[in-house]
Amino acid sequence: MPSLKNQFQTQLKKITDRPGLNKILQNTGWLFADKVLRMGLAFVVTIWLARYLGPEQFGLLNFAMAFVALFGAIATVGLNSVVVRDLVKFPEKTSSILSTSISLQILGGLITFSLIVLAIHFLKPEDALARAIAIILGLSMVVKFSETIKYWYESQVQSKFVVWAESAVLVLFAAIKILLILQQAPLISFAWAIFAETVVLAIVLIILYSIQSKTSKKWQPQLCQAKTLLRESWPLILSGLSVMVYMRIDQVMLGQMLNNEAVGIYSVAVKISEMWYFVPIAIVASVYPAIISSKEKSESLYQQRMQNLYDLMVYISVFVALIVTFSADWIVISLFGDAYSESGFVLAVHIWIGLFVSLGVASSKWFLLENLSKLIFYRTLYGALLNVLLNLLLIPSFGIKGCLIATLISYSFAALWFDAFAKKTRKAFVMKIKALIFRSLYAA
Repeated sequence: MPSLKNQFQTQLKKITDRPGLNKILQNTGWLFADKVLRMGLAFVVTIWLARYLGPEQFGLLNFAMAFVALFGAIATVGLNSVVVRDLVKFPEKTSSILSTSISLQILGGLITFSLIVLAIHFLKPEDALARAIAIILGLSMVVKFSETIKYWYESQVQSKFVVWAESAVLVLFAAIKILLILQQAPLISFAWAIFAETVVLAIVLIILYSIQSKTSKKWQPQLCQAKTLLRESWPLILSGLSVMVYMRIDQVMLGQMLNNEAVGIYSVAVKISEMWYFVPIAIVASVYPAIISSKEKSESLYQQRMQNLYDLMVYISVFVALIVTFSADWIVISLFGDAYSESGFVLAVHIWIGLFVSLGVASSKWFLLENLSKLIFYRTLYGALLNVLLNLLLIPSFGIKGCLIATLISYSFAALWFDAFAKKTRKAFVMKIKALIFRSLYAA
């Protein structure tokens, strides 16, 4: 029987040109290695922190983090792809573009922080600790302007410097959080540590940019430049808000409608379940150039490669889901302890959401190649609205199980069933169904 590695390589050969396979595997390997190292360290600290705080306090911290994350798109003003594009197209305007972007993000950060303060006082009028933690974490929105420096490095194809900076700061604050645990620090200390991490990273990026940038350091924000950036970025702000609601609203609603302990139980399962999501992202990013070239050569070849990509996504997702489902209780208790034993069931169900995440990641590229990028926003928006509605209906009656059902249905709708309703996307829906019924296996 062929090994899993051989099966993986065989499936990749169907998607890509054979001569480019080694390069794709090498690129995927580097992406995997970077993510594994950084996520592995972060996950170890999370395990230690969850054991130390217990479900209730760990749940409160995750509620605050999810709540603040909902507002993140406003702070960054949706400028990422717009700024990178303009920096590449108009290198002579680098100082103006960066200055204007930073000014907009500082303003966006201040507005976001104000919204967080108002919203948390409305949601948690009786919980002083929850308000304090959310406000401390919300302060990180004010230093989101450092994202602009990342955009400059991305435009210069020098993202390795950002990776090094992020990794160094991650290691430093992992050590600080472990020290806080050993010193039996209170919960609010960890909120300050998370905020400090964003500040230190921002300072490091500013120093790196100051040393390496050869462009003018003059502060040159321009009103006309700001209007241009905002005119193009506002749809991306809405898209970013939809994505964050889609991904984090379940934890916020659990905390608001049930209690912090429920959030802690749910969050532990989610953190384990989402750990492997970088795998489909890295694979799709690696094979995307080959799929683009196939579209230029032959429509049939392009469709076949997309079908093979969907097949691969399903095989990997089901393989991971089956292993985790049958070992969920053991995984949770071994890592997080008996206090989180209820998370085993949550993990056994939540891991299957990865199937739809993988299909969604793959189909996003298809949407772009078919010039249907607006539909990516719509499917995310409808998925987010469906998630909120189902949570409102199911959490009061079924608690955490209701939240699980709502999340599973909304993810499946956005990644699969949405495609069935529009004529332009029905082709993608058919390919996904073929992958889900393992048609390629019995067809072969």
